Amino acid sequence: MPVSTTAHAETFYEDRGTGPVLLLVHGHPFDHTMWRPQIDRFSRTHRVIAPDLRGYGATPLGAHPGATRPDSAYPGSALPDAPARRSTALGVFAEDLVALLDDLDVDDCVLAGLSMGGQIAMELYRSHPGRVRGLVLADTFPAAETDEGRAARNAMADRLLREGMRGYADEVLDRMVAPYNTHAAPHVHRMMCATDPVAAAAALRGRAERPDYRETLTTVSVPALVVVGRDDTYTPVADAEEMQALLPHATLTVVERAAHLPNLERPEEFDAALENYLHSLVRPN
Repeated sequence: MPVSTTAHAETFYEDRGTGPVLLLVHGHPFDHTMWRPQIDRFSRTHRVIAPDLRGYGATPLGAHPGATRPDSAYPGSALPDAPARRSTALGVFAEDLVALLDDLDVDDCVLAGLSMGGQIAMELYRSHPGRVRGLVLADTFPAAETDEGRAARNAMADRLLREGMRGYADEVLDRMVAPYNTHAAPHVHRMMCATDPVAAAAALRGRAERPDYRETLTTVSVPALVVVGRDDTYTPVADAEEMQALLPHATLTVVERAAHLPNLERPEEFDAALENYLHSLVRPN
């Protein structure tokens, strides 16, 4: 995988195809390979860029916000409370993506994010609307975290630091991938188990403090596509309908017989919706 080294981060990414840029932002706790069906299909017509976010996949977590050197420079025992202090805000992920686009000389892109990736996409649009010529929000939601949700995310972060990822992955697999979509489950489980628990915990703490993006959605001037799995219990269809209503120019696709990862569970249906949307963005000659 190529790597982009900027002042923001060292980001590993996949870059395939030519044409208009489609930037795919993965969810938590996955990596860029969650987009494998879409990379394979849409690189025929687009330049598809799919990075591993900070701390996920091959991309390192990087320097602790309060440190003067990368965490890799010292063992955990030398600074035992460092992992507990870590928090990766959605804005950090968004700025990493903008730095990646800059490094690749990409002016604007169709920005697609799923779950946490969708919230990062909303943050990127909020801070850099000129870099986005199309917005795809899949199985995500815009509201700020509730007090109960904030406590739950921080508790889960503590648990991941204590126990690692496997127990969590075992518990949530049937919510990530519907039980009737067994073909997608092994890949999803491998991604979750391979994720660095320190990075996953930091992202959870960052998401716990995210802003409310509902006002931002009302300002989106580009066409948008909202996608959700019919059986998604993390981000139900009602959340997708709310986002569509907030966005000035949006269509909604509900993927039947899919849960939280319709792009992997039902790639043909997901890709058909994305292809129709991308075709609608083609600029006339």
